[in-house]
Amino acid sequence: MDKEIYCCEEHVEIALDVVVNECETFPNIELLKQEKLSTATCEYCGKLPVYIVSN
Repeated sequence: MDKEIYCCEEHVEIALDVVVNECETFPNIELLKQEKLSTATCEYCGKLPVYIVSN
């Protein structure tokens, strides 16, 4: 199961925990590039995301 969570700096630790718990694998964290920010929001608060956390 592929998991990808967009998150702000405030919620990155929660996103990391979710990927570890749901996918039982070490998470990947990627800094978002400016062009990807226009449509994405943090899945926890709606702010602009800074990271994509995935498995």
